[in-house]
Amino acid sequence: MSNSYEFITDELKKQIESHIHENPKTEAGRIIACGDGVITIDGLKNVRNGELLYITGGNYALAMNLEENYIGAILLTDMEELSEGMYVYCTGEIVSVPVGKELLGRVINPLGEVLDGGPSLRTKRHRNIEYPAPAILNRGRVNEPLYTGIRALDSMVPIGKGQRELIIGDRQTGKTAIAIDTIVNQKDKNVICVYVAIGQKASTVNSVIHSLKKHKALSYTVVVCSTASQTAPLQYIAPYTGTAIAEEFMYEGKDVLIVYDDLSKHAVAYRTISLLLQRPAGREAYPGDVFYIHSRLLERSAKLSESLGGGSITALPIIETLAGDISAYIPTNVISITDGQIYLETDLFNSGMRPAINVGLSVSRVGGSAQCKAMRRVSGAVRLELAHYREMAQFTQFGADLDEETKATLAKGARLTESLKQSQYSPVPMSEMVTELYIMTHDMITDIPVEEIRGFMTGFFEFLSVTDRSILQRIEKTKQFTEQDEKDINEILLAYRKLKHYE
Repeated sequence: MSNSYEFITDELKKQIESHIHENPKTEAGRIIACGDGVITIDGLKNVRNGELLYITGGNYALAMNLEENYIGAILLTDMEELSEGMYVYCTGEIVSVPVGKELLGRVINPLGEVLDGGPSLRTKRHRNIEYPAPAILNRGRVNEPLYTGIRALDSMVPIGKGQRELIIGDRQTGKTAIAIDTIVNQKDKNVICVYVAIGQKASTVNSVIHSLKKHKALSYTVVVCSTASQTAPLQYIAPYTGTAIAEEFMYEGKDVLIVYDDLSKHAVAYRTISLLLQRPAGREAYPGDVFYIHSRLLERSAKLSESLGGGSITALPIIETLAGDISAYIPTNVISITDGQIYLETDLFNSGMRPAINVGLSVSRVGGSAQCKAMRRVSGAVRLELAHYREMAQFTQFGADLDEETKATLAKGARLTESLKQSQYSPVPMSEMVTELYIMTHDMITDIPVEEIRGFMTGFFEFLSVTDRSILQRIEKTKQFTEQDEKDINEILLAYRKLKHYE
């Protein structure tokens, strides 16, 4: 009889322990301390790291520290309504945000709430902000170019769909300008864009949104905004929210460009959270896992295999350096994660070279794989000639006597540098880039003064579009630059030179 009783008791215990409650908010704890966006909770012994917590009154928090006797969490909502003793419940979920085409043209915060004053989002689809990166076997080759419309980048530092290319430099060197120009250039190219503003001034974000509207780029862009006035937890989750939105489109087979502006402030926000949670500090007071928060974020950008739809996320993370120090902790971390970097130099920017790209330190680890045949044919010598020119230019500062060959190298380099200058919001089509690089690298306008190069080329393309627009259309369509194209360009250039009396 006793054995039968014990058997029934054991069976009842097993059923009770294995029972899953329909209401996930069953396990409760109490707030024992709160302040600076961080709360300490007593209880919740079964909570998981990164789990969303519900607080009485409609507030939410994110579990971050799982200590032996208490839980450390960061607040995702307003703190003014909280007090010690309030109940906190497990939800069994992680933070999710609305996704889908309904977000295009909208400005939202990291929790998916609308900030642009328009109607609330009417999407039934949500996606977790944390999601595993695609496995290696699920990835395809990065071999399709994503054109920025910037001559210096598409010719020397090409970006492929699915690549992660870092934009790095001191403040006020044009980092955001390159990212916004790239977004503007995606018009009519079937690329969806996500711009994530992290810790920026509200006026700066408003200026970016105004620029996107002005150039009709907001209609295919989602802006995720977490300004400097918002709490560190919201700044921390902002890039994960943007990536979740981008992933929804990628897994639908679409190409996405995402800009993180910038990850330096994201790292600072995470450092703030970690110090408030009393985690051990490491180098430059950053916690030991600061590398992991960026690696797990950027690894989600990829080119999917054809079996998964062939979609892609191309990431342009931005890092701000201090006094050009790219060997600091956060810059070296992100450089080691990404597939190349675009380094912007203050001295070049101040000298009038816009964009201020340092050719020696900028690199794309995808290289020619992300270029079409036409661009690959004409851009091969550009980087070497520019590097040679800058080396010679430094040498001439010592007042050395120059031979004719050196003078010719300097003159050619100066013209090439001038041709690569480009004003903001003026993207250049691939066919025009190829044509101009062909002219510049084949010494066809060596007799034109350097200061007249830009005006001469602008006039030439206007003349070309009137004379025979089919040449550029053919290059754009076939992605090749043939001998016949060279012959046609030479004839039209000769006619234009005669028209301008440069015979």
